[in-house]
Amino acid sequence: MTQRSVLIVVFDDVQSLDVTGPLEVFTGAGRHSGEPYEILTTSLDGAPVRTSSGLTLVPDRALPEAGTPHTLLVPGGEGTRCPDPRLIDWLREHGRHAERVVSVCSGALLLAEAGLLDGRRATTHWSLCDHLAAKYPAVNVDPDPIFVRDGHVATSAGVTSGIDLALALVEEDHGRDTALTVARHLVVFLRRPGNQAQFSAQLAAQTARREPLRDVQQWITEHPDADLSVERLAERAGLSPRHFARAFQGETGTTPGRYVERVRLEHARRLLEDSADGVEQISRACGYGTPEAMRRAFVKALGTAPAEYRRRFRPYSCAEPTR
Repeated sequence: MTQRSVLIVVFDDVQSLDVTGPLEVFTGAGRHSGEPYEILTTSLDGAPVRTSSGLTLVPDRALPEAGTPHTLLVPGGEGTRCPDPRLIDWLREHGRHAERVVSVCSGALLLAEAGLLDGRRATTHWSLCDHLAAKYPAVNVDPDPIFVRDGHVATSAGVTSGIDLALALVEEDHGRDTALTVARHLVVFLRRPGNQAQFSAQLAAQTARREPLRDVQQWITEHPDADLSVERLAERAGLSPRHFARAFQGETGTTPGRYVERVRLEHARRLLEDSADGVEQISRACGYGTPEAMRRAFVKALGTAPAEYRRRFRPYSCAEPTR
């Protein structure tokens, strides 16, 4: 049996959860599977580092003393803004030979600086996607998913998405049962799909400035099964359909139709995760009308059918005992 190694790079002003979240996943997976990962934390000179929250982390060894790992994990944090050139040089050399290279949050900036994301699809925290795309035009930045895999490189959005990505890697290494057990222990989803959006519909869209439009946004959220055509929504806002559509997009940054699609998809996902209702009942409750219409929406947005989504991504009760 070949032991897989996980090397986590730490540095001053690193985001502590970017380090400890995946570390807990890999440690728990090794404990359950009986095949522990060889986990090492490293800093450039082996000295303790202070995280952005003030926590001090004591690494296992200096980075130059570490060989090329199976999985190289690069967390994010304020310390990625002005990285030490020695760190970039090490990543450039060893990242090309690791079996897997993983970043959490702004750790993607370090991978990009080392050239490891050139020609690849990648993501990072939503607030940094424009910066990543502008500074590194060779990177195909996708701002929407919580994590992205392209070849042997995987990038994830902020903080908790690092746990989602780590669970996906554990499932790849040790199977679904091990990943499920770890998720239960951590009381998290197994697992949010990588192409799940970083934001809910309400957060992804801006809040309209004018009260009638804000009221319409709230109405859509509370009544996904209603007639949400532009004509009916415009009537509710007291505007002509043309004026409403233009004003809604201007103030929220998205079209009424796209907003309705995201709200309905979100509502359907929550019902699949949290209720025992059948797919047909859920499709009506969310305004799709038929299971086939809901299936098409799920496949288009998430790449999976509703029944498969429920099977794979339903959360597990913390009250359920784990042995």
